[in-house]
Amino acid sequence: MEISLVAEDKEHQAIDKSLHKAPTLPFSNSCVSFQKENAIQEVEPRPPHEALFLVLVYLPLFELLAMSEVCVSLRDAVHKDVLPWLNIIVQRPLSLRLSDEILMKITSKANGRLKTLALMNCLRITDDGLQSVIDTNHHINKLYIPGCTGLTPEGVIRAVKTLSEHHSLKSLRINGVYNIKREDLETLRAYFQMNLSQKEQQRQQLIPFKYRNSPVFRNDESDPMIDVDICPKCNDVRMVHECPRDTCKRKEELVSMACRGCNLCIPRCEQCGRCTLQSEEVEETGCGDTLCSECWLQLPKCNFCNRPYCTQHNNRQYRDSSSSGFVCDTCREIY
Repeated sequence: MEISLVAEDKEHQAIDKSLHKAPTLPFSNSCVSFQKENAIQEVEPRPPHEALFLVLVYLPLFELLAMSEVCVSLRDAVHKDVLPWLNIIVQRPLSLRLSDEILMKITSKANGRLKTLALMNCLRITDDGLQSVIDTNHHINKLYIPGCTGLTPEGVIRAVKTLSEHHSLKSLRINGVYNIKREDLETLRAYFQMNLSQKEQQRQQLIPFKYRNSPVFRNDESDPMIDVDICPKCNDVRMVHECPRDTCKRKEELVSMACRGCNLCIPRCEQCGRCTLQSEEVEETGCGDTLCSECWLQLPKCNFCNRPYCTQHNNRQYRDSSSSGFVCDTCREIY
């Protein structure tokens, strides 16, 4: 019995000695990378860079709301500072979700100092919701509500009347609001005239509205106060454009040959705004819009059908990494 116990002790001692003498293996690359990852994860969190707080004022509304969810310090900076909320511009994708309650909550952060309110195609905004914002923000000088089909002419007139009483409103965009008549437009102009001198009134009568094919918000001080006018062709209240073609400008002296009018009466190039009354100048596009020959030649074409997209619809281009061009929607379904 004693002999067997002594033998077992010797075996254990031999195993321990072999383990101590075993050479140490070098770390593999995977182990080193694993250690580096752990070291990166163990770094203590730090506050955001000071430059981010300066950028908040220039961020669009969607990015501003997203920035408030990053950390506590940015959340406090977004919600407690008034400067980022002085110019509220609502575009896609927020425009489809915006309601009267959400609009009131967002505009309340300006503490009554709101200067620009741009609601681009906000279908759920009503007259009461807009008026609630106007009643608490009398310093709005730019009111842009194009495509807000939930508004009525009466609601727009009431909002403009409130702002004109405080002599603040300088620019109005209402294209796309339904059922605006000639009488409504004249009423809106009358409220604007209250805030302008005679010299400014004469200047506004000479400013044509520039043609643009972009549905996003644009702030151009050279534009007229109201974006709609009475079309000389159909007498409806729509956006009326001046033709940039030099030959057409000379023809405007003759009323019968003038190409000044809305898009329904005067077909225009979607890219540059020139009239396309001459059928030989109209070119086919992949998006179905009208282009003049000059703009058609300058735009990139589909690899199969040789048709371009206008700038407004170039996001519909399908690009493959193996080729330099793009494929339109129609050719992509066929090929």
